[in-house]
Amino acid sequence: MARIPGRSLWLSAPVGLLCAAVVAALVWLAAPMVPTVVTWAGDTLRAATARAEAAAPDDPLVAALAGEAPLDCRDIYPDDLWRQLAWFPGALLAQSAAVPETAAPPLVDALAPDIRISCRWHTRDGATLQTALATVAPDAVAAGEAALRAAGFACTAAAPGTTCSRTAGDFVETHVFRDGWWLVSVEGGWHPEDYAGRIAARLWG
Repeated sequence: MARIPGRSLWLSAPVGLLCAAVVAALVWLAAPMVPTVVTWAGDTLRAATARAEAAAPDDPLVAALAGEAPLDCRDIYPDDLWRQLAWFPGALLAQSAAVPETAAPPLVDALAPDIRISCRWHTRDGATLQTALATVAPDAVAAGEAALRAAGFACTAAAPGTTCSRTAGDFVETHVFRDGWWLVSVEGGWHPEDYAGRIAARLWG
């Protein structure tokens, strides 16, 4: 080994041994605390995870469905569907409280809905997508279903809701009744994959 000028071997050797002894002593003193530190770190991580899981999701839809905030069209669409519609060439969105142009006009009278939000997309070539979400009286659902069946809709009841749909030419209309809500979607010449189903999943999972 090359010797570094100015270094004294008789001094550096004892100093090195002393440093090693100090490090060993510190390790020996800290050893009993290792299990405690590991336990503390584990408890901290578990507590943080539990808090994150218990926290209410930062989602405006939760407050809107609870009646604590107004609804917006952006709230009811899942992210992927919203991007698909918003970036569709020439697509425009109109937000209102209007009832979509349903193929069963008596349905509206039967339900007497309180429209919370109505969203109408249209393209340059005249294709449209209409979706509305409203609250209805629980005893009006049976009358609404009867009106839809009379108009040729096929209905399936699967707890906790009922879904009625009909395809006529290039129009697809879907109605979902669940927990005092009425979700209606009318597709006219524009049919994103599982359009009505994806919105229902966004609302109720």
